[in-house]
Amino acid sequence: MADIQHSPMSSQKLSNAEREVQRTLRREKINAWIRYVILLFVGLLMLYPLAWMFSASFKPNHEIFTTLGLWPSNPTSDGFINGWKTGTEYTFGHYMLNTFKYVIPKVLLTIISSTVVAYGFARFEIPWKKFWFATLIATMLLPSTVLLIPQYLMFREMGMLNSYLPLYLPLAFATQGFFVFMLIQFLRGVPRDMEEAAQIDGCNSFQVLWYVVVPILKPAIISVALFQFMWSMNDFIGPLIYVYSVDKYPIALALKMSIDVTEGAPWNEILAMASISILPSIIVFFLAQRYFVQGVTSSGIKG
Repeated sequence: MADIQHSPMSSQKLSNAEREVQRTLRREKINAWIRYVILLFVGLLMLYPLAWMFSASFKPNHEIFTTLGLWPSNPTSDGFINGWKTGTEYTFGHYMLNTFKYVIPKVLLTIISSTVVAYGFARFEIPWKKFWFATLIATMLLPSTVLLIPQYLMFREMGMLNSYLPLYLPLAFATQGFFVFMLIQFLRGVPRDMEEAAQIDGCNSFQVLWYVVVPILKPAIISVALFQFMWSMNDFIGPLIYVYSVDKYPIALALKMSIDVTEGAPWNEILAMASISILPSIIVFFLAQRYFVQGVTSSGIKG
């Protein structure tokens, strides 16, 4: 009888709990929709300049700054055709090829040197290790412009001006502390069991690095490569200082050369070539997006 008398009360409590769960789920769903709407709005707001740049490439020069609309009134491909020819004896493809001549060595040297140095800091006990690590972190806080004049004088004495060597040669010595720090943080969160097993099997330090550590570091290494690739493609001050022959100009200097402030600049041609110049970075990013996100999050959380 007691169970029968209390059963309505129990069912009432159960229904109240169900209603509370439903209200909680409804509240979470509403919050999720609000977050998605905000993220979508912010994402579209950030993508608008890129969309405008691409659409303006198909507009006549006089129409570009008359409206903020994305759809051109009189679409034309003259911006791409004339912009690819450029105003020099070289096509835009020549300047793009020049860019890859120093970007690819820069990425490769960054990967090799940063991996070796990060492996040494993370796995070996060296004299004054904390001091050298603190010095490495200090280089991250040092503005790159401070080194422009000393480096220019040094490369001038070495006879390397008007070449791509000053742009990628320093990277052979792991001069970008951010990438070294990033790999160190990733390695600190990786157990040493496999490395110790490889050492027991007779592997030396370089064999352990190549066969064990590098495969584990793959996401972080891809993140380093993507960062360096995109930064190097956008670099303007470096080529401006060390390269002064038009036939060796990269994309950044070729675009700057197209802007003539004394006369009317062909903005549709400039924007068209700027749209083409960002395609390599976009393609490389989407091809390695999964590893990029994994490498950045792992290096930031672990350690």
